[in-house]
Amino acid sequence: MTFSSLSKLLLPTNVDSKWKGDDFDIYESTWFPFLLVDRVIEYNPGVSAVAIKNVTINDNFFPGHFPERPIMPGVLMVEAMAQVGRLVMLQPEVGGSRENFFFSGIDKVRFRKPVIVGDTLVMRMTLIKLQKQFGIAKMEGKTYVGGEVVCEGEFLMATGSGTE
Repeated sequence: MTFSSLSKLLLPTNVDSKWKGDDFDIYESTWFPFLLVDRVIEYNPGVSAVAIKNVTINDNFFPGHFPERPIMPGVLMVEAMAQVGRLVMLQPEVGGSRENFFFSGIDKVRFRKPVIVGDTLVMRMTLIKLQKQFGIAKMEGKTYVGGEVVCEGEFLMATGSGTE
């Protein structure tokens, strides 16, 4: 699947067309099997984003994560949230960067309820604070299933080229 066809699935209609072409890939460093976002449903550049992930038995982590009772690993929920957070910060016009954002820390993460096959994760990431001079963003993340919070936490992300 090319980025152009993937972007039609991932990006909501309010995303500027310059984000939908082959010249800029919002997920250039995150592809199957590690892309944990199925669709972005709300996008406010430099402010927040909401995305979904449909949890299916075909997800590659289920055969080894409690085969008798498949549960989505919490660390993968955190990674999915970080992928949504990265999207929030990829707009230079609002203080972000087109370079990669990497984890620099996570705090206050809580898992409230197991996520199982058939669930749809609704992940909301909101920018709390941006320190442009240091390239550090603090974000709040919450993931819901059926309107109930299943995971939440604070994320620190740092900009970088990935080659440093």
